[in-house]
Amino acid sequence: MYNIVLNKYIYKSFRKLYNMDKKSVIFLGISILILVVMLYFVGIDNVINALKIADSKFIVLAIVVQFITFFLYTIRWKILNDIAGIEVKTMKLLPMVLVGLAINNITPSGRGGGEPVRAYILSREEGYPMEETFASVVADRALDTFPFIILAILTIIGMTLYFDLKPWLIGLMVAAVVVIVLVLVLLVYMSVNPAFGSRVEGWIVSLSRRFYKKNSEKLENKIHDVIDGFQNTMSMLIHNRKVLYQALPLSFLIWLFEIFRVYLVFRAFGANVSPIIIGEVFILASLAGMIPLLPGGLGAVDGIMIIFYSTAGISSSIAAAATVIERLISFWLPTILGMVILPYYGSSVMDKISLKSGDDKES
Repeated sequence: MYNIVLNKYIYKSFRKLYNMDKKSVIFLGISILILVVMLYFVGIDNVINALKIADSKFIVLAIVVQFITFFLYTIRWKILNDIAGIEVKTMKLLPMVLVGLAINNITPSGRGGGEPVRAYILSREEGYPMEETFASVVADRALDTFPFIILAILTIIGMTLYFDLKPWLIGLMVAAVVVIVLVLVLLVYMSVNPAFGSRVEGWIVSLSRRFYKKNSEKLENKIHDVIDGFQNTMSMLIHNRKVLYQALPLSFLIWLFEIFRVYLVFRAFGANVSPIIIGEVFILASLAGMIPLLPGGLGAVDGIMIIFYSTAGISSSIAAAATVIERLISFWLPTILGMVILPYYGSSVMDKISLKSGDDKES
């Protein structure tokens, strides 16, 4: 009965990783097809010729920036874990971060499939309660989302002024930001308002009663413990000044490094484009990458980057070539690294989850 609510979400994430169902494969295929079609219309020969003129020094520097970003992600999570009383070394957290990024990239889950898996691995490897590790991961994701919301709002304003956008597209971007804000507010509100947390607990309990008839009282007590532990840990994180003075500024720095990496890639092709325009298009593409149907935003992100960078005055062949290199660094590099690392945790974690799932069915 160990953390049934979270285990099933984690189990599904691992199943998607090892045994992607037909729906996931179809969406992955569609995403790749979108990119191929986009490159075809740009001219694959033109893209290849553009790749030949790239300055390797800038590309290497962009890769270095990406690795620095990995470490910044890890340091931020380390700060939150320390606040929550989860003592673990930075170098132990780094591979967990890479595994989480990899799973986010290959599962169509709005870039959130890897978070519960990351929490589970931390709980299993270091022996801390799942509700505490999950709370630290949620807080980490919230800290990543907060500066993104601010940058997204500025991007919508800036792109409305700079680009001739259709009203429906502006409305879609605004709606996406509103949804993200609402989810973030609900998580924070649940952590600081015990009464609201109790209502959420009641909803989960009523839902679980429909699927679990046996040992319902034991399950309800466990759900209460999970919600209570999550609230306590999140409340501790929210009210700690280190979050405001250390973790939050680090989140803004991470996003600046992300934009700087894209800028370096375009510099490699000699493109003369404002860093502000690069940042705006990158944020817009990141917003599209959160669409749950597309694994890692593959296809949508690439298409948006090529279209808008071309509109900003960069030749379509350069925009396409730079986008290909940028996605190799930001998408495929962490995905490959995470997949290489995963076997270290994978078999034992899968066995553990399968065993617990089997225990739940028997109880």
